[in-house]
Amino acid sequence: MRIRSLRSTSAPPLEPVAAPPAEMRAMVVRAPGAPDALGAASLPVPSPVLSELLVRVVAAGINPIDAKTRAGAGVSGAIAAYPATLGFDFSGVVVKSPYEAHPLPPGTPVFGMASFPRTGGTYAEYVVAPTLSVARKPAALSHVEAAGVPLAALTAWGLVVETAHAHEGQRILIHAASGGVGHFAVQFAAYFGAHVTATASGRNAAWVRELGAAVVIDHTTTRFDEVIADVDVVIDLVGNAHADTGTRSLTVLRPGGLYIMVPTGSWPGYAEAAAAAGVRATSYKVVPDGGALATIARLLDSGSVQVYIDRVFDLGDAASAHRELELGHTRGKMVLQVAAG
Repeated sequence: MRIRSLRSTSAPPLEPVAAPPAEMRAMVVRAPGAPDALGAASLPVPSPVLSELLVRVVAAGINPIDAKTRAGAGVSGAIAAYPATLGFDFSGVVVKSPYEAHPLPPGTPVFGMASFPRTGGTYAEYVVAPTLSVARKPAALSHVEAAGVPLAALTAWGLVVETAHAHEGQRILIHAASGGVGHFAVQFAAYFGAHVTATASGRNAAWVRELGAAVVIDHTTTRFDEVIADVDVVIDLVGNAHADTGTRSLTVLRPGGLYIMVPTGSWPGYAEAAAAAGVRATSYKVVPDGGALATIARLLDSGSVQVYIDRVFDLGDAASAHRELELGHTRGKMVLQVAAG
């Protein structure tokens, strides 16, 4: 399902703000487990401190790290106590700002990342978030669209712009190009002039080309390492969790090329293998940077970059969303609708 919205260059108006209630609806994990470990709960509305914002959540993005954490991996080791509210991404409306003249006053439509698991996550009606992890919501996007952006787009931005330094003529290979991070990475790399080769399933090949990939390899029928070589950068969103994608990626890099490993834990020995192959290597973790998110918002508003929303679930259907996510066939992003707006 592609969600489209009218493009607008006007600044979004402030929305009416009501005082928050004492309790809020949330989806929590009471102990690590399968998707059914997610259940409804009534929790106190969190209180912002210092530079934090209190945001009424309209929609929350769903990311693979959410499912890994729910299952006892991911960032579950940093959860201080259960029940825990999952979720990093949100789009909503500011309810409380740090001070009266703050640039994001109450009523401002915003999107960003919560500090989960240091604070409660975004699968809830309200969330607190650091102001430096938040930006004004793109005027051209609905809250549902915007909620699918922050973690995935910031990860892709960090990979493509800040680590690979994408530029004209550079040859970049992007694995899992049709996923949440991948579909942004293809667009950013193409926007900055790189020649993009992408791996994806055959059903997504035409769409990934529309995003900006010059070449799309169907990983279900063709071994990428048999048809390409001398790549400058590999952005690996798969690792060795499937068909030794990471190991084979090292063979297509030019001498001194850069291999960027993203999935945590899928290939512990990537750095040593890269050194032995004569290429550079690094892992990457997302940085919740509101400044970068504001730049991405401008690209979204201009139509230079788009977010693709595959499916929207009600907050109460979070378990179903996780089951769907774990099938591994999502195109773009899935989002939880938390409230009307």
